[in-house]
Amino acid sequence: MKTMGTENADHANFPQRPAASPFASSSQSTTPFLSSGPVVGSEAFAFRPAPPNAPQTTPSAPQTTRPYLASGLMVGSEASGPTPQFFSTAQAPPPRTSPPGQPVFPPPIRAPAGHVPSPPVYLHPQPQISYGLMGSPPQSINYVPSGRNVLPPSSDSLFSAPRSTLQPLQSAFPGYSSKPSNVVTQPTPVQSTPVFSHQGGYGPPPPATSTPFLAHQRGYVPPPPVATPPAVYSREQMQHQGSGLPMGAVQGLTEDFSSLSLASVPGSLDPGLDSKVLPRPLDGDVKPKSVSEMYPLNCNSRYLRLTTSAIPNSQSLTSRWHLPLGAVVCPLAEAPDGEEVPIVNFATTGIIRCRRCRAYVNPYVTFTDGGRKFRCNICALLNDVPGDYFAQLDASGARIDLNERPELTKGSVDFIAPAEYMVRPPMPPLYFFVIDVSISAVGSGMLEVVAQTIKSCLDRLPGFPRTQIGFITFDNSIHFYNMKSSLTQPQMMVVSDLDDIFVPLPDDLLVNLSESRSVVDAFLDSLPSMFQDNVNVESAFGPAIKAAFMVMNQRGGKMLIFQNTLPSLGVGRLRLRGDDFRVYGTDKEHTLRIPEDPFYKQMAADCTKYQIAVNVYALSDKYTDIASLGTLAKYTGGQINYYQSFQSSIHKEKLRHELARDLTRETAWESVLRIRCGKGVRFTSYHGNFMLRSTDLIALPAVDCDKAYAMQMSLEETLLTTPTVYFQVALLYTSSSGERRIRVHTAAAPVVSDLGEMYRQADTGAIISLFCRLAIEKTLSYKLEEARSLIQQRIVKAFREYRNLYAVQHRLGGKMIYPEPLKFLPLYGLALCKSIPLRGGYADAQLDERCAAGHTMMTLPVKNLLKLLYPNLVRVDEYLRQASSKLDEFNISRLPVTAESLDSRGLYIYDDGLRFVIWFGKMLPPDIAMSLLGEDFATDFSRVLNLLCYLEGYCSGSQLSA
Repeated sequence: MKTMGTENADHANFPQRPAASPFASSSQSTTPFLSSGPVVGSEAFAFRPAPPNAPQTTPSAPQTTRPYLASGLMVGSEASGPTPQFFSTAQAPPPRTSPPGQPVFPPPIRAPAGHVPSPPVYLHPQPQISYGLMGSPPQSINYVPSGRNVLPPSSDSLFSAPRSTLQPLQSAFPGYSSKPSNVVTQPTPVQSTPVFSHQGGYGPPPPATSTPFLAHQRGYVPPPPVATPPAVYSREQMQHQGSGLPMGAVQGLTEDFSSLSLASVPGSLDPGLDSKVLPRPLDGDVKPKSVSEMYPLNCNSRYLRLTTSAIPNSQSLTSRWHLPLGAVVCPLAEAPDGEEVPIVNFATTGIIRCRRCRAYVNPYVTFTDGGRKFRCNICALLNDVPGDYFAQLDASGARIDLNERPELTKGSVDFIAPAEYMVRPPMPPLYFFVIDVSISAVGSGMLEVVAQTIKSCLDRLPGFPRTQIGFITFDNSIHFYNMKSSLTQPQMMVVSDLDDIFVPLPDDLLVNLSESRSVVDAFLDSLPSMFQDNVNVESAFGPAIKAAFMVMNQRGGKMLIFQNTLPSLGVGRLRLRGDDFRVYGTDKEHTLRIPEDPFYKQMAADCTKYQIAVNVYALSDKYTDIASLGTLAKYTGGQINYYQSFQSSIHKEKLRHELARDLTRETAWESVLRIRCGKGVRFTSYHGNFMLRSTDLIALPAVDCDKAYAMQMSLEETLLTTPTVYFQVALLYTSSSGERRIRVHTAAAPVVSDLGEMYRQADTGAIISLFCRLAIEKTLSYKLEEARSLIQQRIVKAFREYRNLYAVQHRLGGKMIYPEPLKFLPLYGLALCKSIPLRGGYADAQLDERCAAGHTMMTLPVKNLLKLLYPNLVRVDEYLRQASSKLDEFNISRLPVTAESLDSRGLYIYDDGLRFVIWFGKMLPPDIAMSLLGEDFATDFSRVLNLLCYLEGYCSGSQLSA
């Protein structure tokens, strides 16, 4: 059995072992392998074999590892998963005979009497492999051909393992049969094969029993007397290979991979596997380039990313793809450095569109009839060109004014929308704050931090001088505030009848910020002291939201809710249903993650109808039912910000940073989104935070650069006949400056009949982003285990399908191959399964934490999501030691997120895009610790934890180098 990999001249060619699945089955999602199997990667240090007479032990559920690290604590393995303990015993394989022509080996050693059996573990020595270069005589030494990257397997994400040997385990997935590999147990040779980590590396001669195999067309080399060892090849390099390995005794790949596991060979001198050669995404998100080179007029991939840039030409081909087929759209993503989305105003001409499919004019329309007509690239209809837009064509058929028309040369453009695109005048930017002032909100310090942050951001709110603002506070009653400009102090009005909410002075509760600035400042200054003696423990959360809706429904805007207590009064009150461990693993498990009260979904639908987006800041130290409250953000295009056990001394800076970004980033208001595609293809499902107004129209009361949306597509026709499929994303919105605009992104993708080409044009980031949304949505109807299996099984099927494409053609035998663009897919897939929304069960994450993380990941753009799954880890103590004159020359590089990357003498920063974690080595030089922490903290790292929390929220790369 072989492993997955690509070929690279810098990596060694390793002998392989019988392989299995990149994932394990899943009662314990935090580990990718079975509890009876050996441990992989940094988790291997926890492996302890049971004594011969000990009974079989079932490991307890692993406890979730928290991201904050005290002195000497490890960050974790590849995907920051918890490290459970495992126990395993070895059992000898059943007797077997060698195939004809193969030597007969002595029977394996059996376990002592009384030994409790467990799944068989086969230990193998590493056989020798010899290669001969094309045009050169075969060599009798080990040689790694140029351009090959032979990758070893690993169980912990396929890419994090210590020095090791493969051991087959039982099938990881129900429904698949596990076929044992034809590998015989062999005694360990006196001399083992060294591992080569560089191109052209040489080692000592192989044992006498090893014979080079015939790797190329020249010369004859006798076949080896033992089973030919497996290797891993990339399809891209296979074109340079003459003939492959013979099928031999190793019979191909186990159909479901089973489960890959790595462990040392007892008593072997084999140096084993160097985990440093395994591929890891240290360069972050790597976007596909081949299609952008083929279609240079496409919009930037940060706006629109397809899961594969090669569209299948038939439904039968689609069924063999196995991975999600779709797109991820981030319509307002920040433009690349040095680029801006051009703004086009057609004025009296009107926006040029296809009269049938309503697609907007773009670089891929073609002009005919001397420039009098244009053919729509989406539906192929021939349209008339308005007289004001007419231009003659040159000899090549291009318009003579092409360079003056951004809409014909740029894949992304903003059109100024005329009056017919408005049902009312453009709304001003509007921010309405709904703030909990119960005793817990005041005691935690939340009220003071929120008031200070809002005041500090008033000058930076977009849309000046049109911006409007308003406030409501609540405990067991609702408090309205009149802030009209004629007042010197705000006027409070209290409504205590929660069953019959009404709005006093509706015209004065929303005010123009520039006109009432002094009153707003006075209110924010006095807010913390106004309720400092409040002892009310109740929360009229539902009535407060209803009151805010009544104030905002004539204008729309953004409602920001700061909640610190479980809703207990009035409509929308919730009970303390909590997190019942007895429900996990049953058919009722998903009910914990869905809203308890339909009030919140209905309220969200009403808000969306009136262009109100809801952002929820949950800051409670107790259970607050994020599953219910999150519905408000889910269906209004909003977001959830969750602060577990909020205390201002710990979370103040994080709250300030996230609230300030929410208030000051550029926002599109009262928006609708539609994505069009060419004939024969359609989008069937949409995933993210929004309300689907019709079959393909997404309602988004507010959109910003931090929101992305995913969609799946399918083929409407049995066979596509067009060579290219075009996609166009259109977002109709109101800018903060008061203009009605249409942002249009257009892209093209080729139609292919080759399944292998689909895999070679795949985009791992888009695939993982769509997988993430599908799995999280699945947890709302099924068990966590089934959501993880959705990811695992589809990745397994995809790699098996790709391998089967070339198994016969290239005589692969048991080798496992995969395309270069998907080399990180198993790692990200495992990291996704170990993420907070999907991992483990009852003991692995609190219910509110799990639901909040799910809401957050549903909205993240591709780049942010990949960083969350595989964070940055950098060492900074060496940087701090540099003289100030040399800092510009010093380069901080990312490290693999493994325990081996941590040195007890170092200082490290772990950044997942949402938080910083600083790791202090136990042997960090005192001068560095003292300069960073002061004398008091430097002598006792256990006191550092609270201090480190101040750094939460500052996670951008620019701040790291500051």
